[in-house]
Amino acid sequence: MSETEALTADWPAPARVRTLITTRRGGVSPAPFASLNLGDHVGDTPENVAANRALVRQRLPAEPAWLVQTHSILTVAAETVRAPTEADASFTRQADTVCVVMTADCLPVLLCDRQGTVVGAAHAGWRGLCNGVIETLAQAMATPGEQLMAWLGPAIGPDAFEVGAEVRAAFMAIDPRAAQAFTEIDRDKYLADIYLLARQRLNRLGVEEIHGGDRCTVIERGQFFSYRRDGRTGRMGSMIWLADDSAM
Repeated sequence: MSETEALTADWPAPARVRTLITTRRGGVSPAPFASLNLGDHVGDTPENVAANRALVRQRLPAEPAWLVQTHSILTVAAETVRAPTEADASFTRQADTVCVVMTADCLPVLLCDRQGTVVGAAHAGWRGLCNGVIETLAQAMATPGEQLMAWLGPAIGPDAFEVGAEVRAAFMAIDPRAAQAFTEIDRDKYLADIYLLARQRLNRLGVEEIHGGDRCTVIERGQFFSYRRDGRTGRMGSMIWLADDSAM
């Protein structure tokens, strides 16, 4: 995996805060997982997944705290993860401890505080986002929203995310302003803007500094995996950690 085959968050985070966001490029897996698939639950061979994770590991200070994601709001301290753990978000205050979430249309949300003392990552599919995974992560980070900044990673864009009326109703039951994120395209069918929905939730927490949110995993076929587009496909990883002060 070369420097050009991965992304970093474009945000004014403190120098200690480091990020790495993989794309679908730079790995060893054949189609339909071509090529940097990090998901061990999608049908790719364990050998390919291990090789791909090893390629990513070369760019990291430690093995990431891999999660078993279930569209929940469960949040764990990344330093406690010794084996894949059921959760959809993690956080840490420890240096060289890597939080990671895997996605292929769902929204990865990276958080840090303005002082560079705590970071976190959330897997925000619509269910987790609606049920409060961002809020649960922020609470676990024990930092006021005004002191947090967020980066919204590659997810299904507002021109591709078709949902039913029940999804719109679920969000509006919590915040009527969520109606702004839905465009009706047919009877009981809507296009949803998951980026706007996440921004609204972050704003409710007091988070005003929000970056990213301008990619589409469905449309950018050569760059990203997309479950909605392809069905059987790989997973990308969004990672965040704190660099060791002594190494800076």
